[in-house]
Amino acid sequence: MSNRVCFVKVAVLSMSLITAAGAGCGSGEAGPGASSPPATGGSSPGGGASGWVGPAAGGAGASPTPFTTGRWSSVSVGLSHACGVKTNGTIACWGKNDYGQATPPAGTFASVSAGMEHTCGVQTDGTVACWGNYGFGQAPLAGTFLSVSAGASFTCGVKTDSTIACWGDFTLVGMPPVGTFLSVSVGWYHACGETTDGIIACWNPYGSVKAPEGTFASVSAGMDYNTCGVKTDGTIACWGDNSSGQSTPPAGTFTSVSAGGGSCGVKTDGTVACWGKVGYVGPPRGITFASVSSCSDGSCGVKTDGTIACWGSYGPLISPLPVGTFSSVSVGSGFACAVRPDGTVACWGDNGYGCATPPAGTFISVSAGGIGPFACGVKTDGTIACWGDNDNGQCTPPAM
Repeated sequence: MSNRVCFVKVAVLSMSLITAAGAGCGSGEAGPGASSPPATGGSSPGGGASGWVGPAAGGAGASPTPFTTGRWSSVSVGLSHACGVKTNGTIACWGKNDYGQATPPAGTFASVSAGMEHTCGVQTDGTVACWGNYGFGQAPLAGTFLSVSAGASFTCGVKTDSTIACWGDFTLVGMPPVGTFLSVSVGWYHACGETTDGIIACWNPYGSVKAPEGTFASVSAGMDYNTCGVKTDGTIACWGDNSSGQSTPPAGTFTSVSAGGGSCGVKTDGTVACWGKVGYVGPPRGITFASVSSCSDGSCGVKTDGTIACWGSYGPLISPLPVGTFSSVSVGSGFACAVRPDGTVACWGDNGYGCATPPAGTFISVSAGGIGPFACGVKTDGTIACWGDNDNGQCTPPAM
């Protein structure tokens, strides 16, 4: 498969923050770990000789970390690992573990965010715990927090006084602005936050991600220095790198936006508009959509009649498409998956790693967004299932 890259951090900032942390095109648990986070100030390789954490079953591929049972309340996907918060507040992680990023500490947590080679979580007492690669000072700050977001080599969080604190490699993200915030989302090279008065503020040391004036309903941060958001009047504003026209959205009013190799948004009349990547094939004309998902190779949308339409530069993603009606769709690296109204999942496109062969069962949601070819979904019984490339155990979530 060609080296297709999807955008890393997609965030929706409104009254609450929804992030697909780590390397993905689209959107995102048990005291499994027996060890504490690595000591502050240095890298902390972990995970045994295999360098990854997988299921607790014995035999080949057995996990070096024991997992307990339970149901999941949330999950966050990083570059090559993932972590989730179970309903009992404990955390379990799986996937690549060469720096201990998949070996969480004991304790109970309200949320977790998986970055590139480190992970951070807000504990139930409001303090932040981080584990993994501390080579850039990703160790958490003192104080209590409402939320935390981990990026490449730095992390930001909203403190209980609503100010933002960041730590790690400031050559990438820079110092956060002053003021009070509702939420924060960290990308690979910049960060964005929603202020308490509805303004979007973004920052990095180069000043190339300064958000325009106005209030926003949502924002989507791309991999590099480009961000797009839907303003409260329905128009779209983009800022940052515009080398491929990715910061020049069309006129009109929109309900949502998704940043990818070519950004796309759903307009208020249900049609889809795309812009950006040179040579990008636009959406079909005269068709209305309920939702859309974008990646570097193309985009897919759920039409208002429930059927799927795809467009872009990668043939296997565009045709053949699955038959029937769907409630949601997620586009990944050369493939896509969609959830039907009955909860079953259909996938199509590049199947070199089994990405287009989802497991049986019924699902609430699925995410195919990743820099590597794999997908994960939350099943209706609360368990998580993953499929595709499993070189680092990223497709082997903890057993229930």
